[in-house]
Amino acid sequence: MRIVFWGTPDFAKNILGSILNSKYNVVGVVTQPDRRRGRGSKLVPSPVKEEALNWKIPVIAPINIKKDLEAQERIENLKADINIVVAYGQILPKNILQKPSIGSWNIHASLLPRWRGAAPIHWSVIEGDKE
Repeated sequence: MRIVFWGTPDFAKNILGSILNSKYNVVGVVTQPDRRRGRGSKLVPSPVKEEALNWKIPVIAPINIKKDLEAQERIENLKADINIVVAYGQILPKNILQKPSIGSWNIHASLLPRWRGAAPIHWSVIEGDKE
């Protein structure tokens, strides 16, 4: 199975690691572009990008996936059977979601729809959720 993995933070990196240690074939990773962080304002790659590079997997990091037709073409050329999306950080266009033969699966860090949005884990902890 050819997987294109979409994700950015540590939460997504851990899931990517589990997939990479399985029998499945991750043919590409899509993540957010490197961001400036820290006192020196150095460009820092996302945790998902670092993991992908460690495994020598091609990385695509568009600023805006909806507008970046070149990135969309590169993704399409990976010929994924499935997209697995985990905390990527952008809304994927319908044409990308529908392209893989198996489809696109999203893993969310909380129960939906209760804590949808940018900080699902934080709100689950703040509210004392048991699951």
